[in-house]
Amino acid sequence: MNTVAQAGRLSPADSKNTPLTAAIFFVLLAFGLAFSAYSLRADVTEAGPVSTNWMPYILLGVALIIALGFEFVNGFHDTANAVATVIYTNSMPANTAVVWSGCFNFLGVLTSSGAVAFGIISLLPVELILQVGSSSGFAMVFALLIAAIVWNLGTWALGLPASSSHTMIGSILGVGIANAMMHGRDGTSGVDWAQATKVGYSLLLSPLVGFGFAALLLLVLRAVVKRRELYEAPQGATPPPWYIRALLILTCTGVSFAHGSNDGQKGMGLIMLILVGTVPMAYALNRALPVEQVTQFVAVSQVTQQSLGKYSAPASLPVADPRAVLSAYIRSKDMQPAVVPALAALTGEIGQAVKQHGSLAKVPAETVGNVRNDMYLAAEALRLLDKSKAVPFDADTSANLKAFRKELDDATKFIPLWVKVAVAIALGLGTMVGWKRIVVTVGEKIGKSHLTYAQGASAELVAMLTIGAADIYGLPVSTTHVLSSGVAGTMAANRSGLQWSTVRNLALAWVLTLPAAILLSGSLFWLFSHLF
Repeated sequence: MNTVAQAGRLSPADSKNTPLTAAIFFVLLAFGLAFSAYSLRADVTEAGPVSTNWMPYILLGVALIIALGFEFVNGFHDTANAVATVIYTNSMPANTAVVWSGCFNFLGVLTSSGAVAFGIISLLPVELILQVGSSSGFAMVFALLIAAIVWNLGTWALGLPASSSHTMIGSILGVGIANAMMHGRDGTSGVDWAQATKVGYSLLLSPLVGFGFAALLLLVLRAVVKRRELYEAPQGATPPPWYIRALLILTCTGVSFAHGSNDGQKGMGLIMLILVGTVPMAYALNRALPVEQVTQFVAVSQVTQQSLGKYSAPASLPVADPRAVLSAYIRSKDMQPAVVPALAALTGEIGQAVKQHGSLAKVPAETVGNVRNDMYLAAEALRLLDKSKAVPFDADTSANLKAFRKELDDATKFIPLWVKVAVAIALGLGTMVGWKRIVVTVGEKIGKSHLTYAQGASAELVAMLTIGAADIYGLPVSTTHVLSSGVAGTMAANRSGLQWSTVRNLALAWVLTLPAAILLSGSLFWLFSHLF
């Protein structure tokens, strides 16, 4: 039976959006739409003559709406966790906390590095990434986004803090498996399992980290800080002492910022795929790259080609189709003698193409997609060679390969400001709209007693540091799993008791999310592939 005290519960008045919240919502929505539309039009116009065929722009609009819809749902599904503790400890009024969290999610997205975004993209099948502008490419994007949105909405409707990160990973795996099976291959060959395992570990360990470290931090606080009021539940609507309130607001701010910098990147990476597929002239290559860096790019490519040439067999014949060799290597991870000569040949072709035009902005529209695909193939092959250590490169060659890979990433892995702004606004607005269900679950349905100030601060602080560290290493983690498990950890450490029905439902959602997302996205990919 739920014995959470009535004090500090979310009241009906708190759960309603105020006129000010509604006004902020519509102003931000209008600004985001206007800025994104203006920036997109400017980029496309600057890139060259605008196509008279409207189909790419229609597809672009639909895909962007779905991608931003995913981030909107992510906002009220995941970010709501960040405000639960400040609301249930009376540190901030509910509507103020939601707007505050939305603003710092916005800032987190704007300052994000992009490492998580492109780490997610690397899980996708290489052949679909190279054909992102084809019908299969759009089937991939629509399938994984719609699958993620459907599952997130379903778990939100039930008030379950399931993970948007978990859902997105499952959707990507589903597309990869379905794509491999549709081409007559073993389903396991459609996924980069090394990268998937790395991501899987981060998703698996993050809730354990949340539970264990939040419990440990609470016990340390009890041993070191002897202020009795820190370990008491709020009395009525009375706010906590100022120093406790400041700590809780600080940790809420940190979790919101860290969530924006990590979770916001998932949508960014997919939006960049959409842009590359629909308007490659503007977004396939980084047109803002300075001319001096392009000169450096050409020089590094030439040195890299020469370095790789030293590791090709002296009597080996030129590789007829280096792209096919590298595509097969990236897909199968099977090292063949032709891989290094193929990489050397493609490196030379890339350098020559960039040198011929003098700037990435001057690469002709009819070849820009091919140049980008060549760069992607070379970068992925370099990444796999570095990871597998299949070839014993000397120190100078290894340094050259790393330098060239960085140049390739700078040329292809970039995120325009307007994309960050659009994702940030979608994430922030989602937080402001649908936060209540998840907040009630975290605040009232995990423990049998009311959340104390120390419990809220411990759970938030651990979540903030865990998500921030994951962002630095380019790993997607779940704000939901870290924070909800952190709250459960503090309840266990406090011997307050857990509501096992809620814990069971959370665990069930955690277990079912991956297979459900895989099945849903795989089925949608098969359907869309036939429809398109």
